[in-house]
Amino acid sequence: MPTSTIAVLGIFLGFAVLELWRTKLFAKGGQTRDDGIVEGISMTMLLAVTQPGIVFLSAAIMSVVAPSLEGALSDINIFAATALFLVLEDMTQYWWHRASHTFPWLYNLHRAHHNAKYMSVRLVYRNNIIYYMLMPGLWTAGALLYMGLGWVYAGYLLVKMAVIIGAHSDVAWDKPLYQIKWLSPVMWVVERTISTPSTHHAHHGRHADDPAVNYKGNYGNLLFFWDVLFGTAKITRSYPESYGVENLAPATLGQQLLWPIFPENKEADPGVRKKVAAKVT
Repeated sequence: MPTSTIAVLGIFLGFAVLELWRTKLFAKGGQTRDDGIVEGISMTMLLAVTQPGIVFLSAAIMSVVAPSLEGALSDINIFAATALFLVLEDMTQYWWHRASHTFPWLYNLHRAHHNAKYMSVRLVYRNNIIYYMLMPGLWTAGALLYMGLGWVYAGYLLVKMAVIIGAHSDVAWDKPLYQIKWLSPVMWVVERTISTPSTHHAHHGRHADDPAVNYKGNYGNLLFFWDVLFGTAKITRSYPESYGVENLAPATLGQQLLWPIFPENKEADPGVRKKVAAKVT
């Protein structure tokens, strides 16, 4: 197992232990039996099948369509290499995430991530299995690896996952820092640069009339700067009172994991389904 993967798992387990100690990792408020199943299956599939599979397929495709590019970027400097990942992987993920909250059919692939009524490290990899298979950023990252940037990707992924894991945890690392007056200018820069618990929790908030909620924005993963740049940022330094999506029609276990193979819940109120579709767009 690569050292970077071990480091990411260490960060994940570190936040998991904090939640176990402080906020009941396995007994979150409002959780259902299906929540744990969705989280376990989607995390296992992504890490064991989807992500390594896409890296392999990206290399196979590149070897056919652009064999001369193998290792072509291996000699560029670390700053240029990092910039490529930030633009082609992280910014691409921002737009994919934003599109998932714009088009109803794509939201059906992403809704499992928001179905939970709590925040936790458990949500980091929670998504429809097909959602990750189609995520452009995974494919562009695979192409960059083929072109020789694996040495940069290891460090880049470590930083990115540390930010994302911390942003999803309900043990909010930024909350005590907001209370330190002299740190306020520093936090002003931090919260406009990377995703923090405050800014990302806003994206998971349940009620639109909650001042701390912005589920039609705050899409950034590593860089919150993309939200600032593209006009979807909301910064309040506060946290939603509840999580999930208001008026969301019930979703079956199959729908959360493998829509459209398992189609929309036919027992849901059609009026509510239309209301949700209208809100997404």
